[in-house]
Amino acid sequence: MTWSHPRGYDPMAACSRLWREKTGMEIAWDKRSLQDFESYPVEELARRYDLIVIDHPHVGQITAEGCLAPLDVPGREAERAALAKGSVGLSYPSYEWQDRQWAFPIDAAAQVQAFRPDLLDRPPTAWTEVLELAREGRVLLPLRPPHSLMCFFTLAANLGTPCASDRAEALIPPEAGETVFDVLREIADAAGRPAFDMDPIAVFEAMAAEGSKIACAPLIYGYVNYAVAGFRPHRLAFADIPALGADGPVGSALGGTGIAVSAFSSAREAATDFAYWIAGGKTQRGPYAAAGGQPGHAAAWEDDTVNAAAGNFYRATRRTLEAAWLRPRHDGYMDFQEKASERLNAGLLAGEDGVKVVADLNRMFAEGNGG
Repeated sequence: MTWSHPRGYDPMAACSRLWREKTGMEIAWDKRSLQDFESYPVEELARRYDLIVIDHPHVGQITAEGCLAPLDVPGREAERAALAKGSVGLSYPSYEWQDRQWAFPIDAAAQVQAFRPDLLDRPPTAWTEVLELAREGRVLLPLRPPHSLMCFFTLAANLGTPCASDRAEALIPPEAGETVFDVLREIADAAGRPAFDMDPIAVFEAMAAEGSKIACAPLIYGYVNYAVAGFRPHRLAFADIPALGADGPVGSALGGTGIAVSAFSSAREAATDFAYWIAGGKTQRGPYAAAGGQPGHAAAWEDDTVNAAAGNFYRATRRTLEAAWLRPRHDGYMDFQEKASERLNAGLLAGEDGVKVVADLNRMFAEGNGG
């Protein structure tokens, strides 16, 4: 099971065809919506599928449920060391929990910046520049849950006050959280009400359409497909996030996906073999990238051919990926992510004071399950 977008499905299907030629083993992929990918219970999928593409914040929950098979099997230490060495930022360690490796990164992502090179001479590098464009009605960003919370996370970390990853701590000090809330409210007000119904795909589609005046999406999970010539009417370009703080493009909320194996699979060994192969550098920079995937291995991010086909997408955003912030991953976090996003959006839409909204976010985080 993977997610329903060319970036999520096409490389899995293409690589599986090669795997069948290589091994005789056939793998058929189903797909689910981006919204389901971000929230659907992994245990239910693990009871139906041998291989599952997951998001790293699930690892605490899946460890507690025992629904995935750890991939750190004996005898393959050298292969895992090579995968770890090829990690883009924290992509590889993001799937490690309680000293076990639950997935391998096959797709590396974080909130980056997208812009229209035909509408902007260069991407903004400072948040003040973003606000100037926003006041002109030229900025859009996805605020549909959980992406509003991802923007909150990114802005907090970029300011030098990252949110906590351990629920034993407050999510964010109240004063810092209120500052972030006010920044997010200003850009959300400029983007307009439709942004609250938009995920990254919807924003990219709006930006790339004929007649669009949207020149910049300052915080958005990168989608390499939109940087490829001919994918949509207008080709988008990508860059590091604009800085709100003084340390440049740091603190972006890490995303991406990993390949995992069901603990209930009757073909666990064969599924594990496929996971090692598709996550490896040779596959990632070759057939995976060629089929429209957004690789999770540095071998692809550094490859001249891969970058040339994607408008230098990888090199242009690498600094942001390397300095990305790792989200909480404890059991209960996924419920918090959903409910905190809804609370944040309610506060933004109602024009609430940040004091109460941030207090609620801190309370929900301390409760550990969204409250």
